[in-house]
Amino acid sequence: MSTVDYPDHLACVLFCQGCPWRCQYCHNPHLWAPDSKVLHAWENIESFLLRRQGLLDAVVFSGGEATLQNSLAEAITRVKSLGFRVGLHTAGIRPRSFANILGLVDWVGFDIKALPESCEIITGVSNSGSVNWRSLEILLSHGIAYECRTTVLWNLFEIEDLRQLVHKLHAYGVQRYAIQIARPQGMSPRKLPLLRPMAS
Repeated sequence: MSTVDYPDHLACVLFCQGCPWRCQYCHNPHLWAPDSKVLHAWENIESFLLRRQGLLDAVVFSGGEATLQNSLAEAITRVKSLGFRVGLHTAGIRPRSFANILGLVDWVGFDIKALPESCEIITGVSNSGSVNWRSLEILLSHGIAYECRTTVLWNLFEIEDLRQLVHKLHAYGVQRYAIQIARPQGMSPRKLPLLRPMAS
């Protein structure tokens, strides 16, 4: 159970496998490949939720990247039929799938990785910036409740980059935005590049 993954609601989080991006601060790198050894049958998840009706307010689909799941819409519909609100954590990796899901969820926690031209530094994937920001446009045009957030690892960000990012999001009309400082717990063990020399 979580009090931080869906604002003002007591929620549980379902972590979905699979993500093609390789964000260097990711704290769930074990979910990158869709072959996790820790699997839960959907029937068991529904049983878990049924026992918590009246206790939990919401269920949040996270990841990995939840929108890669072919059965996500069906799963959301099932969860809502049990009386829960549904949240989604996403970076909008598949804009078309994201757009199709938006009508089913109640709230979105949307990850803005960086300025469009800088996203590849974070994700390790070319064209990720245009995809990330296209999905932001889809989100803002939909009118659904949301929070945009950026995870900052100072190896990968200059303070001026962050300042420009905030100004660009404001220009896009983003009203709810949070900055998260990356935590080392669970982070991929790869050696991180330094964009600037560390102070001695």
